[in-house]
Amino acid sequence: MKNTIDLFGAAPTLMRDYQRAQLEIAAAANFDPALTELVKLRVSQINGCANCINLHTIEARENGETEQRLYLLAAWREAPCFSDRERAAIGWGEAMARLSEGRDRTDAYEALKAHFTEEEQIKLTITINVITGWNHIAVGFGLFADAATIRAAQAAQKALAAAA
Repeated sequence: MKNTIDLFGAAPTLMRDYQRAQLEIAAAANFDPALTELVKLRVSQINGCANCINLHTIEARENGETEQRLYLLAAWREAPCFSDRERAAIGWGEAMARLSEGRDRTDAYEALKAHFTEEEQIKLTITINVITGWNHIAVGFGLFADAATIRAAQAAQKALAAAA
């Protein structure tokens, strides 16, 4: 689907506020940048969000992620290159992204508890919530922006927030 709407043109104040709030929440929830990008990427894969897959693949590489692990993320259960902590986070991301399927989340939550503090569990879940929101917006309206364009908009929003 091609872009159907200019979000910032149609609802500039609302989208600016949404973007600012999401950036602030994401920054507060980010306790491990490399792991955060893996989870954002996997959730975006499940949600079929090309825009977010593109952006978070680039950001994962910038955080030192290897090509091999990026390629194997979709098959993380079978790939030997992910730690137990990473598996727990990715598994939790999948469980949250697939809530509508009615699957039992007990195993995913037990793995999460074994590797993450309660604060980290909340931060990870908030991160999943944030990326899911962006996935819905991008997929829903057929958005695809170059990562440089997204970053420029994020920087402009941060500058506005700092000036306020």
